[in-house]
Amino acid sequence: MVKNKQKLQVAVKALVFHKGEALILRESSKYKEGTNVGKYDVPGGRIEPGCRYYKNLIREIMEETGLSVRIGIPLHVDEWKPTISGKKLHIFGVYFECFADSDKVRLSKDHDSFEWINPRNYKEYNLVSGLEKVFESYLRINGRK
Repeated sequence: MVKNKQKLQVAVKALVFHKGEALILRESSKYKEGTNVGKYDVPGGRIEPGCRYYKNLIREIMEETGLSVRIGIPLHVDEWKPTISGKKLHIFGVYFECFADSDKVRLSKDHDSFEWINPRNYKEYNLVSGLEKVFESYLRINGRK
């Protein structure tokens, strides 16, 4: 039997909408666990042990954007295998549709820019690997593809 040295973690991520536009965040070089500097992602993060997934997602969105949201339906499930601080991880992630009451974003130091975009135009942006599948799932579920 081969030992797997990857640590399995679970993440929740959000495709946040306000007035039909989706929020994307560009990763900053100041993000200490960053692996995608200069690329756009969506808010979210790994679930802390003992924390309910929805509370974790609401907290992550607030920390990264300053936005309060209402969580909608799950849109997509995926996995990725980054190396962070020399540790190989296997992250299983669930993406949710979320709705913000405001478009007034307050970025954390982990991100240096943001855009509210038409979800149909996602291909125009330098997205992290795999995020295009989230937009495609959203468009398919909402009958826009």
